[in-house]
Amino acid sequence: MAKTRKPQQQRSKQTVSDIVEAGLICLRRYGAEGTTTRKIADTAGISVGSLYEYFANKEEVFDAIHHHVVHEIVGMVKPLIPELVKMTPQDAVRALLFAFRDLLRRNDNLYLSYATQMGHFTPRHHLKPLNHVLAELTIQFMMHHPELSRLPNISVMSYIMIHGGVGTVIRHLSERNPAFDFEALTEGLAKMIQYNIEGDLRHETAAGE
Repeated sequence: MAKTRKPQQQRSKQTVSDIVEAGLICLRRYGAEGTTTRKIADTAGISVGSLYEYFANKEEVFDAIHHHVVHEIVGMVKPLIPELVKMTPQDAVRALLFAFRDLLRRNDNLYLSYATQMGHFTPRHHLKPLNHVLAELTIQFMMHHPELSRLPNISVMSYIMIHGGVGTVIRHLSERNPAFDFEALTEGLAKMIQYNIEGDLRHETAAGE
């Protein structure tokens, strides 16, 4: 098979974008196993030969999808940071989880379908931009809330809070008949994190006396 080429002109970039979007649609319709390059090409409205000009196989399309979704999440989080850092931890958690929910539901749950089927398989090198922006959020939040620097293992706790919250949101949105609504879930997660922070701060204060 001929070597694939990188898009240079705007038309080529649009074709690649259409293929990635079609790949996401196919994942929702057929699942990862049922998705083929022909189905992706048909959904994108191009020939399979045109798809092969840019991607050697469906795995390369999936890799481009990983990159695209991570880029979208980073693009969602980064503009929120200036406002999130001014909030209490509880309010920041609520705001971030609602924003993440809206992203997952975009285009008739297109990203939610990806997250449930392939989110766990996102390659590490694609996750670097996301980890970077989350680290930036954590650092700036602590700068605005210096009392949080007294928390033990803050980096570990931040990781658990963020990734645990995201995983819970994905599972909840994936349920056909959840036992409670999203607002109740978000409130529970926000309160749990707030109680954890307050408890750790009290413990650290007591230990220092």
